[in-house]
Amino acid sequence: MPNDGGSNPAAFTFIDLFAGIGGFHIAMSSVGGHCVFASEWDKFARMTYEANYRPHNPGLFDSNRFNWDINQAAPDDIPDFDVMCAGFPCQPFSHAGLKKGFEDTRGTLFFRLAEIVKHKTDTGKKPKVLFLENVKGLKSHDKGNTLRRIQEILEDDLGYNQKTVVLNSKYFGVPQNRERLFIVAVDNSTGLTFQFPFGLTKEGFPIYEPADLELAKPTRVGNILDPNPPEKYTISDRLYQGHLRRRQEHAVKGNGFGFSLFKPDAPYTSTISARYYKDGSEILIDQGEHKNPRKLTPDEARKLQGYPDGFIIPVTDVQAYKQFGNSVSVPVIKAIANEIKQQILQ
Repeated sequence: MPNDGGSNPAAFTFIDLFAGIGGFHIAMSSVGGHCVFASEWDKFARMTYEANYRPHNPGLFDSNRFNWDINQAAPDDIPDFDVMCAGFPCQPFSHAGLKKGFEDTRGTLFFRLAEIVKHKTDTGKKPKVLFLENVKGLKSHDKGNTLRRIQEILEDDLGYNQKTVVLNSKYFGVPQNRERLFIVAVDNSTGLTFQFPFGLTKEGFPIYEPADLELAKPTRVGNILDPNPPEKYTISDRLYQGHLRRRQEHAVKGNGFGFSLFKPDAPYTSTISARYYKDGSEILIDQGEHKNPRKLTPDEARKLQGYPDGFIIPVTDVQAYKQFGNSVSVPVIKAIANEIKQQILQ
């Protein structure tokens, strides 16, 4: 697990909002960042977060800076920071007051983020970088209006130069086809613009041009599979027959929906989601023709999202699947974090 400062001075400070189980925390710490404030409302995600980061950053927890509800946090109680990290929820904005600046977004969690940034700016402590993550669907949400307003607020109201891209985990050494939208916004006063990495080569070098993604590090599902998974993860005859029946029904309708089966030599799986605990249908592992497929184990879900060995899972399987399904892919965040440090914070 990363060292959040310890005896070495931090290269920069960050806050971790809508923190989940700390994918941003691991990534930012790995490049020298120190977390000075975090917020997460889900009690089970909080358990996982504290179990993993308290040993390396006890001050975050002992000084009451691990917040339950970001709406209840006074901006003055949030320490000054260099980078805001936030995987914020996708919420519609009101159309009633368009062009009123970020007041348009009042009542949404994005408004809360903007409010914190504005407060820090007004007190002379403007954050250098805003590092935001969301589902790919934010691009088309409300016919693109939601993303457009976010970008306008970042640029026109808050004074940042923002870049927005959709990145796929499978190009960062992760054997998962997972697309997510990322925004990196840089304080205008720096005069700097951010260049996203679109993937990593097998040597670990960033790929800056989508046309060069053929150079991305190869992936293989078998690399994250446990050699001897417990039998309880093999799905029952009843569940498997249900999957087969639904696949047939969907095939008849011509919509192609059904469960997804993967062999170890497949390059990547489909996207793991928070609903994986229900039946595992989005990612089932083939165990040969004489045995039903199986679900991923929670530890395999950990590896599928790029969390390090030694990461503590102190919750039930159901909660672990939800947490990893909701999480960012750590290697993607690490690659972006490293570029933020190199391009902006050096």
